[in-house]
Amino acid sequence: MARLLGLRIQNYKALADVTLGRIGYGEGELSSLCCFIGPNGSGKSTLLDAFGFMADCLREGIEAACDKPHRGGFASLRNQDATGSIRFDLYYRESPKSRPIEYSFSVAELDGVPVVVEETLRQSLKGKRHGPLYPFLRLEKGQGQVWAGESTEDEEGATSLDIQLDDVGRLGITTLGQLKDHPRIVDLRTYIENWYLSYFVPEAARSLPPVGAQRHLNRTGENLANVVQYLERSHPERFQKVLDRIARKIPGVRSIKHERSPDGRLLLQFNEQGYKDPFYQQSMSDGTLKMFAYLLLLEDPEPFPLIGIEEPENGLYHKLVESLARELVHHAEQGQDRTQLFITTHSPYFVDALSPAQVWLMEKDENGKTQVRRTADIPIVKAMIEEDIPLGSLWYSNHFDERFGR
Repeated sequence: MARLLGLRIQNYKALADVTLGRIGYGEGELSSLCCFIGPNGSGKSTLLDAFGFMADCLREGIEAACDKPHRGGFASLRNQDATGSIRFDLYYRESPKSRPIEYSFSVAELDGVPVVVEETLRQSLKGKRHGPLYPFLRLEKGQGQVWAGESTEDEEGATSLDIQLDDVGRLGITTLGQLKDHPRIVDLRTYIENWYLSYFVPEAARSLPPVGAQRHLNRTGENLANVVQYLERSHPERFQKVLDRIARKIPGVRSIKHERSPDGRLLLQFNEQGYKDPFYQQSMSDGTLKMFAYLLLLEDPEPFPLIGIEEPENGLYHKLVESLARELVHHAEQGQDRTQLFITTHSPYFVDALSPAQVWLMEKDENGKTQVRRTADIPIVKAMIEEDIPLGSLWYSNHFDERFGR
């Protein structure tokens, strides 16, 4: 499964210039689980939304992505002090044995309309997983060259095709990613399209959807019962895993089933020990629904390559928070073919289950710009972890409080 090795974001709201992990042929690629902590307003939600913005640019076009209600247009997205473009540099590899690829694109306004002003794809030469990167897509305002197959600009015998896109409001990989002559671009498009950002809303999960099996949980969880219907029917062994784990974490839950209401809607039936009659999703606690939804997400038979989750601890009993964190860590660390997780949290209990290499501290400097660093790179944290002090306890005790910009 594809894996993100590094990401650089420039001029996206408070993320004036933030780098995570490895860009190019440097060191320090991102771990399989990355957790972002910091005060309110430090940029954690903005970071997750940057992933959403990139995916929306691919699926819907630049202007539609900028104009989402929670974004408010290009002028609201670009950092207030910036005059240049919003830029993303994404460094990833399609599989553990493939050559990494760097994908970059920049967005600016042209005659008042947000467009793609620059877009490049670069990769090392065949047979070399390290070394200089050479382009195989290079566009400026929709015009440039693309190299087909596995070749790059500097490859011996490689030839390029001149292209001119009709719509500079759409990414080049949106169009080229549909053509079999460009398998690397197809793979990149598929990778970004399959990013999943979870904004689970327990109240949405209490809704009664129409009957009909669905493969994947949607972003708010309102189709929770439909996913249960699909797993129970098509992947009973995976569904049983979820039931076994939810029973261990929330004692008393004996079984969870779906049934059809007289008016054709789907009901989730929770059977609890000590009660003759079942409970339905409308009366289950936020924490039970949330834990159940996350466990379902982790057992998806066709897993997403990248999942972002904002504050998964909300609504959970504090002892369940660390338990959920351990579930997420276990899921992310089961080899290279597992989902990569990006999570924000305010909970020290969640952070207690993580290692310093998995936790990134976000704060704003004296100029109001977000700065990010791994807690593994903070000397006092490294020293205290060696004394077996939990990471969340160090955070709660203000041992991370070394302000940027001093």
